[in-house]
Order: sequence, then structure tokens, then C-alpha cells
Amino acid sequence: MNKILLVTVFTTASLSACAQKQVTKADAGINVKEVTRIETVLASDAMKGRKTYSPEIDKAADFIAAEFKAAGLKPAGKGDSFLQPFELLNVKQTAISAELNGEKLDETSVLVLTSETGLDLSEKSGYTLERIPKGASFFTKAMAFNSSGKNSVVLVDTSFRKDLPRLSRLRRGMFRSPGTTVFILTAGDVAQWKVKVSNQVETAKLANVVGILPGRSRKNEYVIFSGHYDHLGTKKTDGTDSIFNGANDDAAGTTAVIMLAKYYAKLAGNERTIVFAAFTAEEIGGFGSQYFSKQFDPEQVMAMFNIEMIGTDSKWGINSAYITGYEKTNMGEILQKNLAGTEFQFYPDPYTDQQLFYRSDNATLARLGVPAHTISTSKMDAEPNYHKVSDHVETLDMENMTRIIRSIALSARSIVEGKDTPSRVDTSQLR
Repeated sequence: MNKILLVTVFTTASLSACAQKQVTKADAGINVKEVTRIETVLASDAMKGRKTYSPEIDKAADFIAAEFKAAGLKPAGKGDSFLQPFELLNVKQTAISAELNGEKLDETSVLVLTSETGLDLSEKSGYTLERIPKGASFFTKAMAFNSSGKNSVVLVDTSFRKDLPRLSRLRRGMFRSPGTTVFILTAGDVAQWKVKVSNQVETAKLANVVGILPGRSRKNEYVIFSGHYDHLGTKKTDGTDSIFNGANDDAAGTTAVIMLAKYYAKLAGNERTIVFAAFTAEEIGGFGSQYFSKQFDPEQVMAMFNIEMIGTDSKWGINSAYITGYEKTNMGEILQKNLAGTEFQFYPDPYTDQQLFYRSDNATLARLGVPAHTISTSKMDAEPNYHKVSDHVETLDMENMTRIIRSIALSARSIVEGKDTPSRVDTSQLR
């Protein structure tokens, strides 16, 4: 018995020492001073809240690209550029009329998402008929239909009357697509329908920032670390501060991505290719991550670590964070295994009623089966500075944020090295 006890103690001590050695190795590159430097630049007043389409978001992109270059990443764009450019359409509806079973509908009962300047449609137009029944997850279903690229008429139960208008914000940023989605509120069956719509369409150019560390033996297997670098910009308020700095949302996540890039570039042991991405246009609909995700064969993406708002302590205190969609793959179990001997703990998402798994920048790839999860500490029921001008660097716990980044670096090592492969998301649950 004493021999068994000694072996157990020795093994536990060895594991703890090994884990501590790895943490110390991460500590060499991920330190409070460097984390604070990057965070402070991204959330400075000079960035004016990094609003989509603003000159300041371009300034932020240039800063991130320079950090990627200094880390030794390879550009993902054309030539030597770290920018991944794409176009968004701003669609302004100028007129709409609709009929259902021969009766006219008011404008609040129909909503059309299209990149076309004008459409004159009916039940004879060949559109697929879909439904969002009472009790369904409205936004999850609506986004899935809209992102399918198909021409669809979606019959929406009247219980979602208050929710339907919220989809109109998607017109502020749309991809040019062959697909059109027509949403119609109705509690009954549909035999005939007609919709006529006119739009004014404007084009705008945006860019994600993407860098790559090619894998040594598994170049076509990808592990992604990501966060969004846009925020809300400026807005007149009752006080003197008009800048929404977005220190936690999501300069914190972008800082983590940059630090992880530096860490893994220095480590130089990745068998799989690592992709580091800073997304734009998250605040207006997650368009940066949508475009980025569609550039990959989902079968080749082994894991995605999306990092969102890690600057404040979680509901469990320091040395902890939660993983959205924890139960949908075994990725969380792998990460926790790699943290054996440390004080850090990953927890399942405690805010499941907010459906964060399908609302964040991991969603596009998650819907395609990729073990793509968001890591966060944000107390979604009690985060005092969320989307406020008070989201400043001074409100963040920089030491704990640094510990979180170190823990992500350590916990992801076996996936990056090709020793572990998380299970896939069961896409049948989305139907």
C-alpha cells in the first residue's frame, strides 16, 4: 500500500511539475507587460471605438498586421498583406408590397433579405417553402435559412412578431449572394403569396486580418485562434465621454490572438497549420467571421478557439473561463486534461438561454460540424461595462487576463501538435 501511495504521489508530482514547466514556458512570452501594451493600443481613444467602416478600424487593422508580422507569421492575403479583403452590401429598402392568400399584408408582416435591387416574386417563382414554428429558436433558424444561399420563403409563426423586425439590421451588411430569403408572418397555411420589393444597394470594402503558421507534417489540417477587433465607435452621451473603447469587447480577445501568435511562433512545434484571425464587422452581424469561415473546407478545420471578452473575472472568479457549446464536442475535456496540475478551470457556458454558441464568431464553422467554440469570462447577466463608454482598460483584470491567455496556449498544445483531435459537432441538431 505504501509503495502504491508513493507511486501515486510521485506521478501526481511529476504531472504537476510538467504542467508547471509548460506554464513557465508560456510565461516567457505571455506576460502582463506585453498583454497590457497591446490591449492599451487597441482600446485607446485614438482608435475611437474601432467602428466598422471608419478610418480608425483601418488603423487598428494595420496595428494587428504589424504585430503578426513581428511575430513571424506568414501573410494569408495576396502578396505580403495580412489583410483578407471582402465586400459588404448596405441594402436600403425603398418600397415593398405583399399578399398572402389573396389578402394584402402590412409591411411589418414581411421582411426580405436580398442583395438584389428589385424582385417581383410569387408562389410560381420556385422558392423553397420553410417554416419557423411556435416554440422554435427563431434567430438560430432564421440565420440558418438566410445563410444557406438558397431562395426560400420562410413562414414565421405570429408569436415571433416582435422578433422579425430585428432581422432588418442584417441589411446594413450583406454579402452578394444568389439566394434571397423572404420571411412572412402567418399562423396558417399558405396557398398563394406575392412579394414585390425595391432596394438601393451600396458597396463597401472591409478586411479581416489573418496570419498563418504553416504546419510541419499536417499542413492541410487547421487550428484557428480568433477574435473580433471592431467595436461601436463613438456616440453622443449625457456625459463627457463619447468613445466606446471596447477594451473587453473585444480588444481583449484580439490581444489574446496576437499573444498566442507570438507564443506559438516562438514555440515552433505545430504539426498542424495554425491560423490567427482578427475579424471585422462582428458588431453589425458577424460578417467578418462569416466570410473568413467560408474560405475553408470545414472537414480540414480540426478546431477553432474564438476568444471573446476575457478581461473581467468570470462568475467563478480568477483562473477560470467558460466554453460555449461545451457539451457539443469533447474539446473542453481535452483542454482541461492539458491543464492538469494547474489552478485553471474551464466550465460549460452558464448562459445557455442566450444561445452564445450560435451567436458568436465561431457559429459559421460550428454549424458545419467543426468543433468551433468561444472562450469567455463575460458575466452576461451582470457585466457592468458591456457596450458602454465605460469599457476601458482600467476596468480589466490584466493579471487574470494574462493567466487566461497562458492557459489557452497550454490547453491547446496537444491539438496544435496533432496529438488530440476534438469530436465534431452533430449538425443534425440544427435541423
